[in-house]
Amino acid sequence: MSRLENKIEAKNRSVFEVLDKKKYTVDFYQREYSWQQGHIEQLVTDLTSAFLNEYDNEHDRAEVENYNSYYLGPFVLSDKGSKRSIIDGQQRLTSLTLFLVYLNNLQKEYGVDEPIESLIFSKKFGALSFNIDVPERVKCLQALFESGTFQLDGDEDASTVNMLARYEGIEQAFPKEIDAAVLPYFIDWFKENVVLVEIIAYSDDNAYTIFETMNDRGLNLTPTEMLKGFLLSRFKDDELREQANSFWKSSILRLHEFDKDEDQRFIQAWLRAKYAESIRQGSVGSKNEDFEKIGTRFHNWVRDNLTLMTLKPDSQKDFDQFINRDFKFFLNAYLKIRTAEQTFEQPLEHIYYINRWGIATSLSYPLLLASLSVNDDNDTVNAKLNLVAKYIETFVVKRSVNFKKFASSSIRYTMYSLVKEIRNKSLGELQEVLSKKLNEMDKTWTGLDSFRLHGQNKRFVKFLLSRISGYIDKLAGSNNTFDTYFTSPNGKPFEVEHVWANKFNEHKDEFEQQVDFDEYRNRLGALVLLPRGTNQSYGSKSYSEKLPHYVKENLLVQSLCELTYKNNPNFNSLIHKYDLPFEAHNEFNKVDIIKRQALYRSICESIWAFDVKSSGDSHVE
Repeated sequence: MSRLENKIEAKNRSVFEVLDKKKYTVDFYQREYSWQQGHIEQLVTDLTSAFLNEYDNEHDRAEVENYNSYYLGPFVLSDKGSKRSIIDGQQRLTSLTLFLVYLNNLQKEYGVDEPIESLIFSKKFGALSFNIDVPERVKCLQALFESGTFQLDGDEDASTVNMLARYEGIEQAFPKEIDAAVLPYFIDWFKENVVLVEIIAYSDDNAYTIFETMNDRGLNLTPTEMLKGFLLSRFKDDELREQANSFWKSSILRLHEFDKDEDQRFIQAWLRAKYAESIRQGSVGSKNEDFEKIGTRFHNWVRDNLTLMTLKPDSQKDFDQFINRDFKFFLNAYLKIRTAEQTFEQPLEHIYYINRWGIATSLSYPLLLASLSVNDDNDTVNAKLNLVAKYIETFVVKRSVNFKKFASSSIRYTMYSLVKEIRNKSLGELQEVLSKKLNEMDKTWTGLDSFRLHGQNKRFVKFLLSRISGYIDKLAGSNNTFDTYFTSPNGKPFEVEHVWANKFNEHKDEFEQQVDFDEYRNRLGALVLLPRGTNQSYGSKSYSEKLPHYVKENLLVQSLCELTYKNNPNFNSLIHKYDLPFEAHNEFNKVDIIKRQALYRSICESIWAFDVKSSGDSHVE
């Protein structure tokens, strides 16, 4: 009889079976949660698309049992009797937990009550114990479970910061078609029809051997590999086929330098940008169309749509051009995008910005690639990419200052319609279309007149103040940039500073109610960015005490001080040149906040002016 520690078991498990009233630990050296926005977006899109393709509003809930299952992959456990430790798959299981937390909060909003709490946590002596048991994540998970929000204080580890961002990503990607009436059906399907393979080893040695085998010798063909096989099968000439194969493999390796799934993300973006003609309508019962099919099984979609892609099945020349011309061109453009997301520099600075505050990549990547033509030279490619990125940034900033969300579920149809509208447009035509779209937006810069900080938008407020501060510095010839303030790579992190201390009693001459004081104290015009530490030391001081210190800070903060206008010819020159209503504020009352708010609005209108001459920030020469 074999000993227990030598056994290995593998079984299909539903999400319910995996998580219901279970407890898993994660070894300390594996605890970092590193999924990025693209990963969580793909997970949510795949799951909801698979469900919606089956759902019919005439179905009884019992019929959900017969819907297609969705395979989510394997996970590996080490079971040593007293505990089960996740050896491989904790990224996926953590993401499922975040998804369940979101679904539970959505239930509260909709007044739905499906029992899923036992898949998330158990409670003992009044304390929550989460099923994926990682102590440093408890504070964040508990806050998300209770309120759907978590306030970062700057001391959290990278995994906690990432978990909050991925939770927000779930909210952005979740489709509005799954409303209060549909949600119970989706929860049923998610719990019972989403399947994982649970692999259990009863010793750590065996568990890690399985982990290494799956990661080093995995033989499952990906959609990219299946697409390559199909395309190469169209070649009759062995030498040309081998050349194409070699080029394809080297290209995939370049993409994998960013992420192991980057090849699939690129191909989805390319096919959606240049070929897809349809997208699922935002109504219950709608079936998956080109956009969704490319997202799940693009290798099948290509095989079924050769005519749409102008590929004759028996033409080696067509397939040779498709790989060695089209694939190559759009690969290089995509690599430009991915590199520009990480590096703040001209001529693609707006791609950097939208990676910090933008729309879902499933929408932005196709939009960025759509207008490109294989005949575009490098300068034209750069100009088109930056112009589309600036459109995206302007779009999301306008919506954000009007307290309007831009979740992919609410804008996907609008954005995909734009993908088709700008396909293969010249630079001039592209400028014209995008300018028209921005002018037609119902959300305008007037929203800035009363825009304020609240519990849900602190990250955007920091983004906006970083853009404003970096822009003014640039006009004045300073070396400070947006990055100086938003990520602070070479110094103390910057934080949002309230010009007014939180002391209602000192402002009763202007406000009768605390709520009115709070509203003005949190207005954009009453906020600046200061380095951490400086911000904390100033926080409780009065304005008259802060003002002498402000003259030592960045230019936007300095502009509150009268001395700045006396000793700074570059600053005075930019005020007149760009007609920006700067003025010193020796006192800071309600009227001063209103004036300061108007200044910030003028700066924003200057930054995001969308005219023919602007390839980067407007007016910057």
